Formats: sequence, structure tokens, C-alpha cells
Amino acid sequence: MGSYDATSPPPATAGPPGKQSEPPPKHNVNSSPVVAVVGLRMFLFTTALVAIIVMVTSKQTKLIPVAPGVAIPLSAKLNYVPSLIYLVTALSVACLYSIVSSVISVLALMKPGGSSTKLQLHFVMIDALLLGILASATGAAIGVAYVGFKGNSHTRWNKVCNTYDSFCLRSAVSLILSLVSSITLLLLVWISIHMLYKKTTRR
Repeated sequence: MGSYDATSPPPATAGPPGKQSEPPPKHNVNSSPVVAVVGLRMFLFTTALVAIIVMVTSKQTKLIPVAPGVAIPLSAKLNYVPSLIYLVTALSVACLYSIVSSVISVLALMKPGGSSTKLQLHFVMIDALLLGILASATGAAIGVAYVGFKGNSHTRWNKVCNTYDSFCLRSAVSLILSLVSSITLLLLVWISIHMLYKKTTRR
């Protein structure tokens, strides 16, 4: 009779024929930053859209006296200020871009490997370009708005916000929202660069 070794491991049990053990599912480690990016892009869409609506609806008409007992209606509106037209154009581009980039980011999040390095690099370049455009438009509009609020005694430009108070208030709200949109784009650039750095150092 053969001797039995108690220390030998038990024989492996054969599983069902044709079936192999499946590896554990891989989790997307980059899902959290991508979710944050999608949230920031939706926030960018909201702030840019509200800024456009507030600026476009800021028209105000007042009766301005031009002679004793004579007053004519004069309007203050977006079309009279080129820097505000530039700002609304930049906000419109940012609003449209935020929708497209949000959809692409969500589709990339649904993929097993997450967003590719090439896609993130494209996002960084477009976000940085749009940040420069929107920041310059906001700065130009703020310069004109400051003259409207304070005037300029050296060039004898009188302030107009004491007359067109509603127009100036709406313009100020739109400028604040535009500044928030610029900061949001800056955060998007930082996050995208951080994600690219983590990908390159992991290789």
C-alpha cells in the first residue's frame, strides 16, 4: 500500500469545463478628477449663460434734458459699447465650448480606460486659449465700466452711471459673472495639467 503524505496540499478541484477564472474588474482611478472637471464645465456654462442674459437685457432708456423744458429719450445698451460686445462674444464661445467639452468628458468617463492623454492635452490647450480670450474681454469691459462709474476728469469724460443706474448695475453683475467664468477656466487648466502630470509620471 502507498503511504499518504499529510503535508501535501489537497488536489485542485477542477471547475466547470471551458470556464476560466476572470480577473477582478479594473476601476477607473481617474474618475474623481474627471467628475470634478465635468462639474466645473457645467458651472462655467451656467455662469457664462447668466452673464450673457443679464448683459443682453441691460438696455435702459432715460429722458435727458437738452434745453430748459426740453428732454429727449436716450438709451444705453450693449450695442453702443464695443468692449461689451467683445465680452458677450467671448462668453458665448465659452458657453458653447462648455457644453461640447462636458459631453466629451462624460463620454470619456464612461470608457473603461478613462480619458486619453491626447484628449486631455487638447482640453488644456483650448481651455488656456479660451481663458486668455475671456480674461482680456473681461478686463477691457471692466476698464470701460470704471469710466462709466467714476468718469475721467483729465479727458473730461463724465460718468453716466448716475443717470443709467439700471444699465450699469446689470453690467456690473455680468462682469462679476464673467470674472467667475475666467477663474473657472483657470481651475480647469490646473486640473487638466495635474491629470496629465499624474499620467506621465505613472508610466
